[in-house]
Amino acid sequence: MYSFQNDYSEGAHPRILKALVESNLVQTEGYGLDPYSQQATEILKQRLGNQNVDIHFLMGGTQANIVALSAFLKPYEAVISTHEGHIYTHEAGSIEATGHKVISIYSQNGKLDVQMIDKVVKEHHGDDHMVIPRLVYISNSTELGTNYTKQELVALREYCNAHDLLLYMDGARLGAALTSTRNDVAFADLCNLFDAFYIGATKTGAFNGEAVVIVNDSLKPNFRRNIRQHGAMVAKSKTIAIQFIELFKDELYLKLASHSNKMSAMIKQGFIDAGYSLFIDSFTNQQFPIIPNQLLAKFDEKYLTSIWCPYDENHTVIRFVTSWATKEANVLELIEDMKKFKE
Repeated sequence: MYSFQNDYSEGAHPRILKALVESNLVQTEGYGLDPYSQQATEILKQRLGNQNVDIHFLMGGTQANIVALSAFLKPYEAVISTHEGHIYTHEAGSIEATGHKVISIYSQNGKLDVQMIDKVVKEHHGDDHMVIPRLVYISNSTELGTNYTKQELVALREYCNAHDLLLYMDGARLGAALTSTRNDVAFADLCNLFDAFYIGATKTGAFNGEAVVIVNDSLKPNFRRNIRQHGAMVAKSKTIAIQFIELFKDELYLKLASHSNKMSAMIKQGFIDAGYSLFIDSFTNQQFPIIPNQLLAKFDEKYLTSIWCPYDENHTVIRFVTSWATKEANVLELIEDMKKFKE
C-alpha cells in the first residue's frame, strides 16, 4: 500500500540527515541562541531581502499559529479565516483556547478576498458587545491546494492597511505555493505583504520545523516570552536551524516543493484523462478528485488517502497529496489503476 495521505509521511531529505549527523556532537548554547540558529536566520533574511525581520524557529505549524496569534491579539480581538482554514478546522480549537474567536467565512476556492473581509468588518464595526476583527489569517497554498496571486495579496494588504487589520500567512505549504505554475509571488515579496508569516519546512523535506517571520515592529517585543509560556521554546534548537540551513543555503527548498507539485500535476492529469471530475482546480501538491462511491474500496485497497467531503449521494471527494519524496513510479502506477478501477 502506498500513501498519498499527506506530505510528511517520510522522514527528511538525505542532506538534512547528513548535516544532523555531522553536527550531532557539537556543543552549543540552546533556545535559539546557538550559531546554527544565527546562520539560518541570516540565510533567511538574505532570501527575504530584509534584515529587519525577527525570525523564530518552532517545531510545527499549529504551534506557530498558537504562539503567533496569541501574542499579536488582545483578549477581545478576533481572527478572520475561511471555513477551510487550518486554525478553524484542524487545530482542535487551539486559537479559541487562547481566548480568541475565529470568525469563519465560506470560500469556495479556499481563499479570502477583500469583499469577504469587508462584510465581517462592517458586521462588527462599532458594537462594543462584539469582538473586534483584528487579524486576517490566510494559508498559502490553501487547504484546497489553491494559491494566491500577487495581485490578490496586494489587495488584501491594502485593505488591511486601511482598516487597521493585521495580515498573517500560514506557510505550512509555502513551498508548494511558490513553485506553483500559477505563482507570481517571490520570497522577496513576502515582507512587503504580511505583518507576520511562517515558512513551513515540515511539509517540504524536513523532519520538523517552521520559521516564524515577524515584519511589523509592533509585534516583535517579548515574542520569545510568549514562545516560552506556550512550551514552544526548544532547548536543542540547533536541530531545527540545521534543517533550514540545508533547505535554504541553495535552492533545495524550492526544488523539493517543485518535485511535489510535478508529481501532483501528473496525478491531476491522470484523473482528467481517466474521466474523473475534480472538486477544485489545484496547481500545487494537493488534488481532490470526485470518486464514485462504488470505487472507493478499490482505491482503499492500494492507496492511503483522505476523505475530504461527500460530493453527492453517489460520489465522494478524496484528497491525494504528494511530497518531496513521492516517486514517479508510484504515480504512474496510480494513473494506471485509475483507469482499471473504472473498467
